[in-house]
Amino acid sequence: MGEATREAAEAAIDVLLQERREFPPSAEFASGAVASDPGVYERADADLDGFWLEQTREFLTWATPPAQGLDWDPPHCTWFADGALNVSANCLDRHVEAGRGDKVAYHFVSEPEDEDDRAITYADLLADVCRFANALRGLGIGKGDVVGLYMGMVPELAVAMLACARIGAPHVVVFGGFSAEALGERLESTGASLLVTQDEAWRKGGRVPLKVTADAAIELAPTVEHMVVLRRTGADVPMQDGRDVDWAAFVDGQADTCPAEPMEAEHMLFALHTSGTTAKPKAVVHTSGGYLTYVAVTHRWIFDIKDDDVYWCAADIGWVTGHSYIVYGPLANCTTGVLYEGDPMYPAPDRHWDIIERYGVTQYYTAPTLIRAFIKAGPEHPAGHDLSSLRLLGSVGEPINPEAWVWYWKYIGGERCPIVDTWWQTETGGIMISSLPGLVTAKPGSATRPFPGIRAAVFDERGNPVAPGSGGYLTITRPWPGMFRTLYQDDERYVSNYFSRYGHSTYFPGDGARQDAEGDFWLLGRVDDVMNVSGHRLSTIELESTLVEHPAVAEAAATAAPDPLTGQTPLCFVLLRAGREPSDELAAELREWIGEKIGKIARPKAVIIVDDLPKTRSGKIMRRLLKDVAEGHELGDTTTLRDPAVVEDLKRQTDAVLRPKDPPAGV
Repeated sequence: MGEATREAAEAAIDVLLQERREFPPSAEFASGAVASDPGVYERADADLDGFWLEQTREFLTWATPPAQGLDWDPPHCTWFADGALNVSANCLDRHVEAGRGDKVAYHFVSEPEDEDDRAITYADLLADVCRFANALRGLGIGKGDVVGLYMGMVPELAVAMLACARIGAPHVVVFGGFSAEALGERLESTGASLLVTQDEAWRKGGRVPLKVTADAAIELAPTVEHMVVLRRTGADVPMQDGRDVDWAAFVDGQADTCPAEPMEAEHMLFALHTSGTTAKPKAVVHTSGGYLTYVAVTHRWIFDIKDDDVYWCAADIGWVTGHSYIVYGPLANCTTGVLYEGDPMYPAPDRHWDIIERYGVTQYYTAPTLIRAFIKAGPEHPAGHDLSSLRLLGSVGEPINPEAWVWYWKYIGGERCPIVDTWWQTETGGIMISSLPGLVTAKPGSATRPFPGIRAAVFDERGNPVAPGSGGYLTITRPWPGMFRTLYQDDERYVSNYFSRYGHSTYFPGDGARQDAEGDFWLLGRVDDVMNVSGHRLSTIELESTLVEHPAVAEAAATAAPDPLTGQTPLCFVLLRAGREPSDELAAELREWIGEKIGKIARPKAVIIVDDLPKTRSGKIMRRLLKDVAEGHELGDTTTLRDPAVVEDLKRQTDAVLRPKDPPAGV
């Protein structure tokens, strides 16, 4: 390969698939949509400050209204810095004061089916938050003190978050599936002085020992002085005198009113850790005024929120999706939401459809990996329930395969619900690229357009815009209110990780993308997941999408294996749909399927049919482990996997294909 050709191959990402199906909004949906003015894109682009000042004044109540919008000193920014507000008051007090205290904030559905569901009103939630905030103050917790939260999907997690926001104590939520070491590292790195946890959490009918894990974690985090323990299962857990206290005893006797202290717009609301494949987890810092403005506006416009809606984001509060679109955005908009505590497949694959039918859910927001699990289980499960209340579906977490998109639209949305395919990150705070469902024509697999005011572009390695249809590196070229401000006590890493590749004015999120001739964006996955096959840079998402098109395949994951001839070669793992049996013939057929659909260059070394993939408890595929398996490396940390045994089985099957043992002599 000549040098010029080699440089061209390395400058972009090959795009081999084309998806041409389009789904415009119905006239009925478009006419009644919350965001119905196509001119909003032009106005936001032309006057960024004016646009966001207008939105924050409409969506939020400020103790000191801001007069300024953006102050941009690349790569650092502030938004509404001369204003002051309280996030908790915006999510609760103003709704109750407006006479809406009886409106349901959350329908809480416990995993055990023999427990009654709970309807928690805005007045209930405000009283609980005030009691907990007063108790925190009684411990000496106040503005600037960091509080760690390590809980399951229970309403008390939202209570604790909002209580912290009420008194200006930044919170650090750690997902309830993390190990003691991971929890301890996150508490220690942020200097948390208090940890809120629970005795145990329910998961698939079993119990997750959160308190025992928290005890071990605190040994690694000497700054933690107190632990508040919610009694969820009633298990007999160790309690250390002088340090540990039951939640009930902690709030007993506390007043159900507590003044909400106005905070500067740039006061830190929370830190939330995100990690790469090998580096130490990064604590992303989000502040109050800009973040709350951004999640409130994106929530209402993208999900088309009306006053009588019942909205369900089926994520975990431990991740940023839960922060932004279960707690802060929906509550700021006085939305009724659903909180489900348990596993989506427990006790049967129709648990989510039962909940949607029971509460008349109108918007349902989940991840492609869960959609693929529903595909694997079969369409008969949603067909057994009345899902006619649904009027909008959403996807979050990773690019969605076009065939999975269409299945979602057909079997869950009844071929009538728009789908908003959303791209964003922990660092962005809220949704960055997504259709406004009443204005934008959806395309399966495309996140479509940047949100009003967001400027995105696709660059090559050298920072040049790539041609429409070509793959490259997604960039955001202008700041937005919800963006993270820094990494906690590590601004140098903030700059080097995110604002060095293309200069301090351009945010590089680490994802590949292409932009089509109409200007719509198609995400190609993490740049780390791009493989180089004979000089061609192939995206794993394209291989996976092609496999999911096959009628036998429910879910697929692709990675790169080393190859002495081509440098790297694709290696694919697939889960079959219900009723399909694995065989060598089917594996060979799937290998040829990719070759026919994409081209011989993408034909994998092997397609391995598996029973499961290495996934976290939230359902996300741990692709770094697939890479370890393919390359024959020692496996990294598997403590957060839903089933650690899965990866050992994958390793055994992969070794048999890629690294077969020599047969005995004479055979």
